[in-house]
Amino acid sequence: MVVSRTDPAEDAAPATSSPVTLRVNGTEHTLRTDHRVTLLDLLRERLGLTGPKKGCDHGQCGACTVLLDGRRANSCLLLAVAHDGAEVITVEGLAATTPGGGPHPLQRAFLRRDAFQCGFCTPGQLCSAVGALAEAAAGHPSAVTPAAALAAPGRPVRPTAPEIRERLSGNLCRCGAYPAIVRAVADTVADGAGDPGTDGAGDPGTDGAGDFGADGAAAAAPAPGGGPA
Repeated sequence: MVVSRTDPAEDAAPATSSPVTLRVNGTEHTLRTDHRVTLLDLLRERLGLTGPKKGCDHGQCGACTVLLDGRRANSCLLLAVAHDGAEVITVEGLAATTPGGGPHPLQRAFLRRDAFQCGFCTPGQLCSAVGALAEAAAGHPSAVTPAAALAAPGRPVRPTAPEIRERLSGNLCRCGAYPAIVRAVADTVADGAGDPGTDGAGDPGTDGAGDFGADGAAAAAPAPGGGPA
């Protein structure tokens, strides 16, 4: 006679799903989710929020960027069950963070500066820019932050054009709208707290050198209102 010494409970198949509660764009959702489901897939396929895009699905393009508990994150790399109780903001929820409603200042700046072409990467660019400006305001340095600024930990970092480019370097734009994206972010900073993006040297998106067209000649950047510079 063979006697099994295995606890029946150990023979039971492990659970493959768990309930997850997320507060997404101000609304709380509780769903039973497979342990293998990423936050990106949950947002898109379960909640119908298609703003975050599945580009590379490897955390390399930034199209899936969302704000997770106030910090930007690549949602394609995050398992949803690992973030039970988290606060998530997608591009669909940015307007709700604006006092008085209406589009977020960055959304208005992107429109004004024509900072997109096909628009596929734009939701990730917007969420990443919101997170990047919050990081700079909190004093978190980047790879290009001047040494003088590092001497005062916690002091807000001035988001110059090089700072903006470095902090958004993880978000790819296959259409090549980078100069306009930098200008749009700099405009948002300028509208809210002086003009920290220019370094006193002209347009913040070009380090004072104007906007170079296809022929290599410098052209003046359009004024924020859409008229002549």
